[in-house]
Amino acid sequence: MSEIPQTDVSRPSALPTANLLQRGSTLQSLVDQNSSEYLDAIEEEWNKKVDLEVETLVDGMVDLVSLASIGDKDKFRMAQEAFQAQSRAESMVRAANSLLSITHSMKLLLLLSDESQISQRRDAELKAVRKEKSEARQKVAALLDELLSSSQACAENRTNS
Repeated sequence: MSEIPQTDVSRPSALPTANLLQRGSTLQSLVDQNSSEYLDAIEEEWNKKVDLEVETLVDGMVDLVSLASIGDKDKFRMAQEAFQAQSRAESMVRAANSLLSITHSMKLLLLLSDESQISQRRDAELKAVRKEKSEARQKVAALLDELLSSSQACAENRTNS
């Protein structure tokens, strides 16, 4: 009864050639990053994606313009250039769709961003403004007291004279 039942379900296991230490060190390096470094890395990754897609669009447009040369061409050359133009146009459409997907993802990230961080920033700013306000009130009260005491001293001097 203590036997392990035999099944045909695959059980994940590390292969002898697997290098588990590299994956662990990568995860550890992500944990060691502070939030600003992590956000900078994410921003750099997004910038690389956008740059790659824009570069694909530019290269495709340059190739389309170079294929649009007018001259003596036989039917084979025209068919070949038509195929090249079609494949470049398709890659440009894929790049444009990828850019649309990136902008959609960025909009979602903005809309669904960490509201606790936003509220923490807002609370910290509110606290700083309240502190500045109380300091300004204290300064105004001190100046008002000084002004009133000097005006009372002047009034006493006049009545004594």
